Amino acid sequence: MAADTPLWTPTQERIDAAPLTAFMKAAAAKAGEAFSSYADLHRWSIEDREAFWSLVWDFCGLVGDKGERGLIDGERMPGAAFFPDAKLNFAENLLQKTGGGEAIVFRGEDKVERRLSWNELHALTSRLQQLFLSLGVKAGDRIAAMMPNMPDTIAAMLAASSIGAVWSSCSPDFGEQGVLDRFGQIEPVVFIAPDGYWYNGKAIEVADKIRAVAAKLTTLRKVLIVDYLGTSADVAATIDGATALEEALSPFAARTVSFERLPFAHPLYILFSSGTTGIPKCIVHSAGGTLIQHVKEHRLHAGLLDGDRLFYFTTCGWMMWNWLVTGLASGASLLLYDGSPFYPDGNVLFDFADAEQMTYFGTSAKFIDSVRKAGLKPIASHDLSSVRTVSSTGSPLSPEDFRFVYDGIKKDVHLASISGGTDIVSCFVLGVPTEPVWSGEIQGPGLGLAVDVWDDDGKPVRQEKGELVCTKAFPSMPIGFWNDPEGKKYHAAYFERFDNVWCHGDFAEWTAHGGMIIHGRSDATLNPGGVRIGTAEIYNQVEQMPEILEALCIGQDFDNDVRVVLFVRLAAGVGLDEDLEKRIRARIRTGASPRHVPARIVAVTDIPRTKSGKITELAVRDVVHGRAVKNKEALANPEALELFRNLPQLAG
Repeated sequence: MAADTPLWTPTQERIDAAPLTAFMKAAAAKAGEAFSSYADLHRWSIEDREAFWSLVWDFCGLVGDKGERGLIDGERMPGAAFFPDAKLNFAENLLQKTGGGEAIVFRGEDKVERRLSWNELHALTSRLQQLFLSLGVKAGDRIAAMMPNMPDTIAAMLAASSIGAVWSSCSPDFGEQGVLDRFGQIEPVVFIAPDGYWYNGKAIEVADKIRAVAAKLTTLRKVLIVDYLGTSADVAATIDGATALEEALSPFAARTVSFERLPFAHPLYILFSSGTTGIPKCIVHSAGGTLIQHVKEHRLHAGLLDGDRLFYFTTCGWMMWNWLVTGLASGASLLLYDGSPFYPDGNVLFDFADAEQMTYFGTSAKFIDSVRKAGLKPIASHDLSSVRTVSSTGSPLSPEDFRFVYDGIKKDVHLASISGGTDIVSCFVLGVPTEPVWSGEIQGPGLGLAVDVWDDDGKPVRQEKGELVCTKAFPSMPIGFWNDPEGKKYHAAYFERFDNVWCHGDFAEWTAHGGMIIHGRSDATLNPGGVRIGTAEIYNQVEQMPEILEALCIGQDFDNDVRVVLFVRLAAGVGLDEDLEKRIRARIRTGASPRHVPARIVAVTDIPRTKSGKITELAVRDVVHGRAVKNKEALANPEALELFRNLPQLAG
């Protein structure tokens, strides 16, 4: 499946400078054995999880009282408890740094630019903390934000977590019902929203939506309107119980932020599943588990150093925002971008990278594919000399796009394709900066995570497709789901398939190099003739064709079997004629297998996707089969679903 030579191999100088190398030496000393490879280190990290996570705490300099015990009930999943005696505060760990250096650089398209020093971030967090306390916010209360990815959002999260309040956010492009489906379940006491936001060069006003949402969130004590368009006071005046944030902060002068240290498992975030199979699940993540997992990923897997310039293109409704923000704990400056990554054109994020000396460029597989298809070559138009790592997530990165990163963006760069999810607010498989990068492969399993691929009988398989599982407990497992007192929904989501084993819902395969390929979601796999096929394998073939901008594949129940149906969105001026259909089928047959060849190919003008940019195979499958789609509010473009209803091409 892979070429004989890697796309990139780190130099000895880079290997020596990687924090992972220093950590491996410390781990070898702790374990009393020599580690000659990443695989050796990973094996120890899951064989002695207590020692491993204790070393992560020390190596990454976590602030708090660690306590005597690192892990109890370690074989129970759920039920294991990491650092059961520890006390820490999430915000305290993110605000260790002070001074005049830049903590946050923000761009809102080409309309707004702001810079916050570490001292200014402390000051804003302090004033927000005092405001929340004046509103009676206490540990365990929920603060909800429908916000752009801007500095005020981060400061408000830090202020909430400094008290022990639970933070939950979504992006302001969610519809009214989408916001209520999420925040209506968790009964927030404070709701934070902007006066509007910029997207594609346009000012988008949200006052009517805020008014409607606030009226139905009956537990609110205060609505705070953050200034982005310059109209926060005007917007606040039209909403009951609302105040412009600037006015609400005016009584409070900055002082030293106080931090309440709480148990390791104290709730920090509520994140929401983005699927279309019903009201979103409210997934509760702990302060300690989120923190220690993120700093491990940042320092060891992303190679983050103090003073680095960390960027991930994300909204506040995607877990990558939570992941990005924790970069502060490693002393990195955060580069925030809010708006369209293609306004005014596809160079905007690369312009940002050059202007701000970005060291870590994080984005989605969809963005990389769109840059390639737009014919852009940042390698020729931009310097990008500061960028050490390009990271991709959200969906599987195709082999073609792996190659494009090196041919079209930068030759000497660590390409880290990463995969995990909202469920664990982190990654199961991700980059390893001391190892080669092979085309189409995620480099390896995360340290401390007993990741494996199992067949339907629960047996491990190598170089065969199966279910992605994690066979031992890990710190960033959710505490549970909100409003699920007996844990039934939580158990059903991850532990029903295999007892005491986390089944993630990804269709995956180990490679000969010890890396992994994700073939798509398990629940979207195709079963023609009873053989499971990953949709990503089909996308990897057809999306290389210049005539096809993107594709979506489902299995349609037909004639007591399942047939493969491929929907394609075509490039401008291209029609789906017999010749193109023939070439599509030939491409899939030779590049994947005869089993992957679709029985029907249908051209559509749009493909539905979630707010975080993932195509929604399950929703399309439901529409094709005449079933109701229960959570259209999760979609960025729900109107696209109508393109798939009652299609004559699928009737016979």
